[in-house]
Formats: sequence, C-alpha cells, structure tokens
Amino acid sequence: MRKLLTTGILLVLCFTLVATGCGGPATPAPGKEEAGELDLNALTLEEIEAKAKEEGKLESVGMPGSWANWQGTWDDIERIYGIQHNDTDMSSGEEIAMFETEKNAPTKDIGDVGHKFGPEAKAKGVTQSYKTTYWDSVPDWAKDPDGHWMIAYTGVTTFLTNTDLVANAPKSWQEVRDGDYKITLGDVVTGATGQGNVLASAYAFGGGIDNLDPAFDFWKEMAAAGRIDQGDILLQRVQAGEVQLGVTWSYNALGYRDQTPNYKFDVAVPSDGAILSGYASIINKYAPHPHAAALAREYIFSDAGQANLAKSGAIPTRTDYVVPADIAAATISSDQTKNAVPVTDPAKYAEVCAEIATRWQEEVIPLMS
Repeated sequence: MRKLLTTGILLVLCFTLVATGCGGPATPAPGKEEAGELDLNALTLEEIEAKAKEEGKLESVGMPGSWANWQGTWDDIERIYGIQHNDTDMSSGEEIAMFETEKNAPTKDIGDVGHKFGPEAKAKGVTQSYKTTYWDSVPDWAKDPDGHWMIAYTGVTTFLTNTDLVANAPKSWQEVRDGDYKITLGDVVTGATGQGNVLASAYAFGGGIDNLDPAFDFWKEMAAAGRIDQGDILLQRVQAGEVQLGVTWSYNALGYRDQTPNYKFDVAVPSDGAILSGYASIINKYAPHPHAAALAREYIFSDAGQANLAKSGAIPTRTDYVVPADIAAATISSDQTKNAVPVTDPAKYAEVCAEIATRWQEEVIPLMS
C-alpha cells in the first residue's frame, strides 16, 4: 500500500510540474520529434508539403546559389511554396561536423556533400532518411539503400582558362604540362574538388584510382616549377583575374565564366584525364525544418530541379530525365564527357582521397615556393 501511495504521489507531482512548465516542455522541440525519430518516408508528399509550408523556412549548408545553379531551385521553392531559404557555405566535412556539434541546438536542415562524404555522414549518425518519389529512377550507386543520402547530379573535371592571360588554352593535361602558366586546382588537403582533380590527372599519365604515382610525379614537377597557385578557385578570384587556369567541376566552370564578363574564357574537359563525380544531399537528423528539407530534396529530383542543375553544366542523375536540347547546347556536350571515368564506389573514392590528401602534404607542399 505504501508503494502504491508513493507512486501515486510521484505521478501527481510529475503531472503538476509538466502542466506548470517546471518540468520542461510537454512535447519535443518543433521539427526534432525526439531528434531523428521522425519517419519522413511514412508521410505522403502532400503531408510533407503541407508541413513544410507550416515550417516556412529552410536552412541549407554548402549549397550557395552560385554552385550548380542552386539559386534557381531556391527561387522556385520560395515562389511555389512560400518557403524562405538561407545558405551558409562550407566544405563537406564542415557540414557534417556542424550537424553533429549542433545536435542539441540545431540550426541547419540540409546539406550537399561530396560522394565519399555521404556514407561518412550516415556512419556518424547525423542524417535521416527520405526516399523521394523519383527513387526508382536514381541509380543504385547514386543513393544510400536506406535513403540517407542521394546524388542528384555529377560534374566532370573541367579546365577554365582565362584566354586574356593564357595564349593557348589547354585541352589536355599533357598540354598543361607543356605550358608555363599557373594552375589553380583547389584545396587538396581537405577539399573534394582538389582531390578529384589530382585523381583525374592520374588517368592522363597512365595511372588511375589504383595508381596515383603518375599524378604525383606531375604535381611535384608543377610545384618545383612554381606553377601551382596555392589559392582556392573561387568566383571572386576568377573575376579579379587571379586565376589563369582553373580546374574545377563543369557546373562551376560554366558559372564562373558566365559571371565574369570582364575576361574571356575557354572551357574544356581534358581529353586525356577526367572523372565524373557527384554530390549528395543529406538531411540533418536534428533538422529544425525537416519537412522543408524533404520537400527540397523532392524538388531537386523533379524535372524542374534536374533542369536547374543541368543549366549550370551539371549532369542530372535521374535515368529517365532527358536534358532539353536548348540547355544541352549551352553547356558541355556529351562528346566531351564520353571518356570521363565515373566514380561509383564511394568507399574506394574515400580511401583514395585520403591517400591523395596525405601524399599532397608530404610530397607536394614542401616543394611549393
């Protein structure tokens, strides 16, 4: 009887505390639903859309408007659904770290990370699943089987040459080797773009994903000759004329060219060494606006979303989507990408990128002037 009375008193006290607010909120914080226990896949698209409109906001990371024409998609989402968007630009690794460190006070909803980072984000437990209605038209290599990451587009290794500064725009890595201008390839130690560029150069000189030696022979030669620009390949630097030859993904090269009217550029996929690599959307497990994040992923894979990506020079992932002729004519032709090597194994790619980062620090950086 004493046990029953004690239990009853404790229950009354608990209910009283909750009712008066002394015992914390009676329901989880908006959007968290016990931090990741929300099952977005159990909702209909109509339910997701309705809840996303109620949330009214979307916070992305690593998805600035200038990258892969994300601006086109953000404008569409705001116009169609009335959802206000904001982006904080950062690297793939930084995105995952932010999701993890902010889990008790989350501010971000969705990110875009390099192929190798999708599985890493899932392994760290910072993502939640959402399989879009276009799931079946996305190749297996481009999605996590549980829906924790999905690749909406790939880019191909591309040369962006400022022809006002470089007389003979290169079309191959061998022509780069024979030149005398500086090369901007991005951060190789922590950046997915720079690491992808090093791998692409390996194929040009007889190597590949299982043999990076030819690439490092080339880059050590460039470093010793003082031909590596140690700055990153950013729009501001391109516009300022600081980049003579930039190596980046196709969607960045075309965007930088189109946004820099004060210089003339040549855009070309290197004929002897290029890779096709994608970026994956990840939805924060602790997202404050999870339905808006799911709706954004849904829209990215729609025909309109895939067209927005294609306009930038990105290659849409959906197998049943055909890029309109007018968009294809204004970007990079399939003839230029036919010899590019696709990256389809994120685990192997992560392994080789780690090797590239380590060897760059040990073998190339010491040779830079």
